[in-house]
Amino acid sequence: MILYLNDLGLLCAAGNSRPEVITRLLAGDRSGLIVTDAFGPTAIVGQCTAELPEIDPRYSIYRCRNNQLLLAALSQVDTTVRRMIAEFGNDRVGIVLGTSTSGVRNTELALAYQAEHGTLPEQFHYKQQQMGAGADFLAGYLGITGPAYTISTACSSSGKAFASARRLIKLGLCDAAIVGGADSLCGLTINGFAALESLSTGYCKPFGLHRNGINIGEAASLFVLSKEPGPVALLGIGASSDAYHFSAPDPAGAAVITAMRKALDDAGKRPDEIDYLNLHGTATVLNDAMESKAVYALFGDRVAASSSKGMTGHTLGAAAALELGFCWLLLAGNNAALIPNINDDEPDAGLAPLHLVQQGESLGRSIQVCQSNSFAFGGNNLSIVIAKAM
Repeated sequence: MILYLNDLGLLCAAGNSRPEVITRLLAGDRSGLIVTDAFGPTAIVGQCTAELPEIDPRYSIYRCRNNQLLLAALSQVDTTVRRMIAEFGNDRVGIVLGTSTSGVRNTELALAYQAEHGTLPEQFHYKQQQMGAGADFLAGYLGITGPAYTISTACSSSGKAFASARRLIKLGLCDAAIVGGADSLCGLTINGFAALESLSTGYCKPFGLHRNGINIGEAASLFVLSKEPGPVALLGIGASSDAYHFSAPDPAGAAVITAMRKALDDAGKRPDEIDYLNLHGTATVLNDAMESKAVYALFGDRVAASSSKGMTGHTLGAAAALELGFCWLLLAGNNAALIPNINDDEPDAGLAPLHLVQQGESLGRSIQVCQSNSFAFGGNNLSIVIAKAM
């Protein structure tokens, strides 16, 4: 059974709409990365600039920036979602999301308020930071009574959501699903990655010689997935777990190769049939070394590849859905132009020699098949293959 990605809504540091995002990505525009000390140590972050929709007072227990990001992404696909609900019934549409921190920023602000005033603010509610808050909120907002839940596997969270949503439809539990994820900026992640010495001292440099860490970003990306034919087909998903280390990847990349190969096998594609590969590419020393080795082992230097994190920052639990969204934009827009690997740095000759896309580079024909990688703490690896629908 082939399932289709019928529609997409997304916003991130690269833009607040599909046209803006793809235009800025193809131009190599990293102006969405800004310097701030609002979340603790001074850091460069990828912050959304959209004026976010207010959450109705009826759902005040879910009022947080993370859910506002989701609502903004939903507004871009609302017509398709409402049509699916009308066609299949509200009990036959599911919601599967991924997140890493949900609305924990609200708790940070509430605790700061409590430290000053001795009591929590009246509008604070635990559900604003609960991991499942996004799925619960969207289900209530849309009146959906099908399965609705959230997956949290760190930076592969929203990718795992696609595997779960696909399973719901293939098992006959749903006819359509809203699938994706969101993560918003907060002190927990900024300070946490600073403690791990994983924050970049400047703009991140994916696969660059002088790379030294990540820029954290925020984003929301929501797809409509169904059996109904659409512009892009979801062909293959591959997952693996190496459990090598809590935060460091297995240098050999064997499990990452397994995930990529499983996605290709599931899609019925050979490595030489992939037109563009969106790399996880965090710009940390260890991740980029491992990923370049794994990708080269499977693809050689043929496949056009890049990390888009140089323009968006690493959006953690939202990253897999966001970057799959970039691939969707390439396919649905009949693009030949490729997303460049922006790092403002010289190549690292110590890395496996990948074909990293340069700014302005084109495939020379319409892109047909894309693959996207996402890896997480604990060795939780995921790769997804999508293609232009025939």
